[in-house]
Amino acid sequence: MRPQGKPSFVGRPGAQSSGETAARPSLPTQFVNFSFFKVDPAWRRLSEEEQEQGKQEFAAVVKEYQGRPGMFVLSYSLVGIRADAEFMLWRIANEIEVFQEMTTQLMKTGLGKYLTITYSYLSITKRSIYVDKMDPEHQNPRTHIIPGRSKYLFIYPFIKTRDWYQLSFPARQGMMDEHIQVGSKYPSVKLNTTYSFGIDDQEFVVAFETDEAKDFLNLVQELRETEASRYTLRDVPMFTCVSYSDIMDALNTL
Repeated sequence: MRPQGKPSFVGRPGAQSSGETAARPSLPTQFVNFSFFKVDPAWRRLSEEEQEQGKQEFAAVVKEYQGRPGMFVLSYSLVGIRADAEFMLWRIANEIEVFQEMTTQLMKTGLGKYLTITYSYLSITKRSIYVDKMDPEHQNPRTHIIPGRSKYLFIYPFIKTRDWYQLSFPARQGMMDEHIQVGSKYPSVKLNTTYSFGIDDQEFVVAFETDEAKDFLNLVQELRETEASRYTLRDVPMFTCVSYSDIMDALNTL
């Protein structure tokens, strides 16, 4: 839990603090994956018994990996929200190979045989170089994600322009200060920033957790007016995901 009065949102990519206040034990690197699935329409023409068996097989694999130490698997539905994805698994593990192993098993299930992975983003937790002057102690938890249980999750890949990286560090820090100040006005929004430099097409993946969709909308609209926004090259596609604590509940929306 964050101390009362501390904002949950800490800005867009790179807004976490890099200040050290005391020696802390190092945490293992976390690999993060967001996999979006779409079901073949042919699956819906199967009998209810075949559909149920396929979902149960798929859910059993998910629950097996949820029980592994150090691994998180959270399920979300996008049915009725996007046309190109119907559910999503947010996975966090200490090794990339776990995602490959798990996906192989998922796609062999009765449901998996009818699934297409329409998007898949890979990233790593990492300490930011920017200092959050409003909350200099918040950085360490951001290097080790513990997903919350908010109702909504908003995800998008993020790339900055090359011009951003040619600016001096003080200039970038000044723009991030503005960015963080705007974000502090929306304490209901929790940001998880992870890094993809060299391991995927994007530079960052940002995932915002909140129970109030309108707060996230207002936050993003206000962030468009900040100076740092001029250096955004790409921040689409954007995904609105509805959380389901049990994978079967998410699959039942199909």
